[in-house]
Amino acid sequence: MLRWIALILLLLLIGLQFKLWSDHGGMSEVNGLRIAVKKQSDENDKLTQRNQALAADVADLKHGEQAVEARARGELGLIKPGETFYQVVEKPAHAASTAAPAATVSTGN
Repeated sequence: MLRWIALILLLLLIGLQFKLWSDHGGMSEVNGLRIAVKKQSDENDKLTQRNQALAADVADLKHGEQAVEARARGELGLIKPGETFYQVVEKPAHAASTAAPAATVSTGN
């Protein structure tokens, strides 16, 4: 009788170990899910940092007149009244070592 109980327990242990190490719901699937969670967590961290930078940019644009002006100058070519815009055209590539800045804005006449 004791042998039968020991044999049944041994078979049960083998069956449970097989299920633990097999593909469906086993350790390999758990490790795969851990890797996927780690990748998603890293991606979420990157997106969180990007969102924080964008939120800071939005807050700066809402409350800072200088930020709006700087963006308008850079992206839209804003020139204030009384300023003169000078555009410097660079020479061809072979003379690039002596090139001047691309554009200059001066105040005054």
